Amino acid sequence: QVQLVESGGGLVQPGGSLRLSCPASGFNLDHYAIGWFRQAPGKEREGVSCISSSDGSTFYADSVKGRFTVSRDSAKGTVYLQMNSLKVEDTATYYCAVRGMTTARAMCILSLAMDYWGKGTLVTVSS
Repeated sequence: QVQLVESGGGLVQPGGSLRLSCPASGFNLDHYAIGWFRQAPGKEREGVSCISSSDGSTFYADSVKGRFTVSRDSAKGTVYLQMNSLKVEDTATYYCAVRGMTTARAMCILSLAMDYWGKGTLVTVSS
């Protein structure tokens, strides 16, 4: 059974950190580009950070550049999103998704159809 299951969300104060995890099961994560997306209430879903399958190149939205880091652990079949210096505006439900045959940049900015989605984990940044 193909699954992506996000975890690591929660409530954190502004300036704090969280690490999201997304283990994959039922398929080989190495064959896919992986992306983290988020959607806040009343807003469009946006690509936050993506990483390619071929060369490990990454893409970050301007709003998170320098604060978030995406990584993948092939041995564990897991992708991570390290989020530092969190801001109130980072509050959203975060989803991981995978897609074959794409670049990190295209995956994050072109609203492509994804092969698989997780169900999301809620991140709330509030004092």
